[in-house]
Amino acid sequence: MFLFEVIPLHAWLAWLVILAGLMFFNEVTRYNKYTGIAFFVVLPIFLNIFVWPKTSGVGTGSQTANWFAWIKVYSALVGCYIGLGLRFSKKMQSKKWCLVLAPTILALNIMEAVAREIQVMGMQGIIDDMFYMGGPWNAMNAAAGIINMLTICGWFGIIISKDKHHDLVWPDMMWFWIIAYDLWNFAYVYNCLTDRAFYSAALLISCTIPAFTIKKGAWAQHRVHTLALYMMLMMTIPDFFVHGKYAVASTHSSTAYYAVSILALAVNIAVGIYQIRTIIKNKKNPLKDDLYSDKKSYQAIKSANMSHI
Repeated sequence: MFLFEVIPLHAWLAWLVILAGLMFFNEVTRYNKYTGIAFFVVLPIFLNIFVWPKTSGVGTGSQTANWFAWIKVYSALVGCYIGLGLRFSKKMQSKKWCLVLAPTILALNIMEAVAREIQVMGMQGIIDDMFYMGGPWNAMNAAAGIINMLTICGWFGIIISKDKHHDLVWPDMMWFWIIAYDLWNFAYVYNCLTDRAFYSAALLISCTIPAFTIKKGAWAQHRVHTLALYMMLMMTIPDFFVHGKYAVASTHSSTAYYAVSILALAVNIAVGIYQIRTIIKNKKNPLKDDLYSDKKSYQAIKSANMSHI
């Protein structure tokens, strides 16, 4: 295959199980504040004390023993805590500046990956039990990530849904930005996580599907929940993703690296150009305004989730 070596049926089944599991537990964790606390506060404390030092700690030889994996799991959990605070704390909801915390953690999450992409650009061979093949594709995808971060918009337009779930809804986060993010993020995992990219694709899809179907407008919440769940799983059973019969290796082809990175960069440039055109045409202030408030999808999400904020 172009991106991966031959993918056996049992690996596809495992991929589907991970996808379904992430979507299921995303629904569990968004149900109310108690399920969120159980999975994102109580469970990580237990895993951090009794499990991760043995599975992903220094000296374990695990691919998740590197700095990026640990920062990623903690930054995802911080995003979950911010989301829980915004969703269930009336004090945070009353302070408009607190809304900026959500896009801030998203931007930092993107920049963590950009930094790792730049670092991997100079790496070759097997390092810490992971294969790397740095090249120009890393620079291209780092640029795509920076553009994706700069096109985050509608910071102050975030609302909290009025239903029992109190979801964090971001009306200005349009479908084309989400697709651009997914393409950039897949290129990142393909370039930098190589032989774990197959299952990382399930992670990306697990938050995109509910954002377009189950709870529209809540992509950021779906993303941070599924990312935290996936990272906790990866830190707990790291060998599953890269060793044994369920592992699916990348082809390590320079053509494949170029293809995913060029596509991600091209789409993010297109989104950036469209956003600039929208700002100029509609005379919007990107630091204050929701840029896409004239879109029917924006209006439908906003009207369905109007909050008291």
